[in-house]
Amino acid sequence: MTAKQDYYETLNVSRNATQDEIKKAFRRLAMKHHPDRNPGDQDAENKFKAAKEAYETLSNEQQRAHYDQFGHSAAHMGGSGGPGPDFSADLGDIFGDIFGDIFGGGRAQSQAQRTQRGNDLMYTLEIELSEAVHGTEKRIEISTLEHCESCSGSGCKPGTSPTQCQRCQGSGQIHLQQGFLTLQQTCPNCYGRGSSIEQPCEGCGGAGRSEKRKTLAIKIPVGIDHGEKMRLTGKGEAGANQGPHGDLFIQIRIKPHPIFKREGQHLTSEVPIDFVTASLGGEIEVPTLNRKVKLKIPAETQSGSVFRLGGKGFPKTRKAHAGDLLCRVNVETPVKLNAVQKQHLRDFQALLKDDRTHHTPKSKRWFEHMTQFFKPTPPTQ
Repeated sequence: MTAKQDYYETLNVSRNATQDEIKKAFRRLAMKHHPDRNPGDQDAENKFKAAKEAYETLSNEQQRAHYDQFGHSAAHMGGSGGPGPDFSADLGDIFGDIFGDIFGGGRAQSQAQRTQRGNDLMYTLEIELSEAVHGTEKRIEISTLEHCESCSGSGCKPGTSPTQCQRCQGSGQIHLQQGFLTLQQTCPNCYGRGSSIEQPCEGCGGAGRSEKRKTLAIKIPVGIDHGEKMRLTGKGEAGANQGPHGDLFIQIRIKPHPIFKREGQHLTSEVPIDFVTASLGGEIEVPTLNRKVKLKIPAETQSGSVFRLGGKGFPKTRKAHAGDLLCRVNVETPVKLNAVQKQHLRDFQALLKDDRTHHTPKSKRWFEHMTQFFKPTPPTQ
């Protein structure tokens, strides 16, 4: 069985390629290998199918993230955080361009005469761990296409309206006779709109849309996770020909915290303790997300022991129960000792010497395993 080629290699793009680069790469391959351009060529058909499969995965941010992590086995797994952007329109536009190039541009440009939904936008928002725990409100600034305020997206000068194209009689298409064939082609006068703008709007030059920067207030819910996506319906780009807006997707990234790490609803923390407290037991202060709390350390605690503080992790949400704080203790070796302190340690070592294995059971077991490992193997009979 032949191993499936890496999707990035199939499209000949780097692993950090932008969506625009991925789309352009697929369009180039689709134009080259499409079956309608290569009738009867099985190799071209296979290459076209491979490019289409790669594009369908890499053009979807959630599927791409799964593919980057798990490879082909999870290329079509669904992601968390709600539905992702709808890229079916992009695929349709690409195929429309292909058929348009073959048959005179009819299908691709004919879409212009209909209102079109605006493109979805993606914005990466970085927040602090404490903001993910308690929830917050963030203000972001994005650049997007909006319907022109002067003409409300029509592209016409205020007080005027488009006129029906005389060449195509409003259909957006013209028909050309070539021998026994009648070919349909986008009207070159109105570019498929079916109408012409005699007096274009001065605010947008007749485009109906213009680029603007706008500020949005984003409410971050309690307990949101790293990599989760929030969908803001209707906050994407304005559609062409007065079409509806696309959606805005906010992808959350949580900054690394100097003390805590998140594991689901739980938090983990590395807590240093001195070897005296580890040996005799005691009480230490440890930080939580809200305040410091007391943690009791039992006598004879070993490095790596984990203590659970219930309810001190992420708070309860509609999706999950409250988490805990898991404190993993690390017994520190004293450093920068003076002569007196070193002598006290030597005296202490001497006190343990006669019965050392009783006080250090792990060392005893390790020594027994080592002895067994180096024990000569008896000869086989």
